[in-house]
Amino acid sequence: MKARTTPRYLLPSVQSDLQEKMVFLGGPRQVGKTTLARSLPGGEQGYLNWDIPEDRARLLSRTLPNTELWVFDELHKFRGWRAYVKGLFDKTQGQPPILVTGSARLDWYRYGGDSLQGRYHYLRLHPFSLKELGGAPGALVELFEKGGFPEPLLKLDGRGARRWSLEYRARLLRDDLQGVENLTDLGRLEMLMASLPERVGSPLSINALREDLQISHPTVARWLDVFERVYAIFRLPPFGAPKLRAVKKEQKHYHFDWTLVVEPGPRFENLVASHLLKWVHYQIDVEGRDLELRYFRDIDGREVDFIVTERRKPILAVECKLSQGPVDRSLRYFVERFPNVQAWQLSLHGKDDQRTPEGIRISPAHTLLSTLV
Repeated sequence: MKARTTPRYLLPSVQSDLQEKMVFLGGPRQVGKTTLARSLPGGEQGYLNWDIPEDRARLLSRTLPNTELWVFDELHKFRGWRAYVKGLFDKTQGQPPILVTGSARLDWYRYGGDSLQGRYHYLRLHPFSLKELGGAPGALVELFEKGGFPEPLLKLDGRGARRWSLEYRARLLRDDLQGVENLTDLGRLEMLMASLPERVGSPLSINALREDLQISHPTVARWLDVFERVYAIFRLPPFGAPKLRAVKKEQKHYHFDWTLVVEPGPRFENLVASHLLKWVHYQIDVEGRDLELRYFRDIDGREVDFIVTERRKPILAVECKLSQGPVDRSLRYFVERFPNVQAWQLSLHGKDDQRTPEGIRISPAHTLLSTLV
């Protein structure tokens, strides 16, 4: 497959940004951050992983390699990592450049304030998408069945990919979650994670989860925040506007590993959500656009799966269907109120590409997804 030899989509951006500032490269575990980092000039020689005792000792003693790039992996597990890289960057004036990678959201500290502002570029690496695989419709089938993570997609058969997915969830619980927060009730934490895939595509009710697991509302909310922090899930807020009687608070959630979702319809919706989020994050991180991925739902039950906004105004609306059919009434309703929005109804099994009088495009999913990133 072409993706075996093609450099990842963020490689040029990482190389360019390292000439100006530190680069923080976040993303799910095993998405390819380490491979990308070590492929850079000096990356192999300058690579240090906080999880490896020998590397951790070198980091703490500041006996760093003499190379053209320093790569610090999983450094966020060190409580004082922000002050560490700030001091190092200020002392060396960014020579050699510093690349920090991690499987938790390295921008999380923005909410608590930090003096690193202005010293780094933050980039988010996502799983493989249809565009990275060349855009062929057949690649979409592979993505749907195996997911977008490099190992199951590029190296394993279907059975191996399913086993990888189960083991991946266990590693998240054992390694990443414990790395960012002290969590003791692992049994119910695992029950919560296992219950989420069947809720994909619907508004996520914390009260329902609280009742099912017999734990407090604040605990469920905190655990969901942690899942999002380690790139296990991502959540979308609803889009509201004065002309719409939209819901205001109910969020929907999706998984970076969409193969956890068993039912074909929600899995396809999750796949599309992941493609759109990857494009939105790329536009934010690399191009500096003010985009956000949301969904639409009103108090009368009308719903559009995805709305992309720019400066809080909708520019793209996407509805997902397994099979091609007539335009969804909710999508038509939304387009009537925002006639300038680019609107798509995507299907996994559709063949034809049509356009309605109001400009809604009814297409096979690969038509749009192959144009993203």
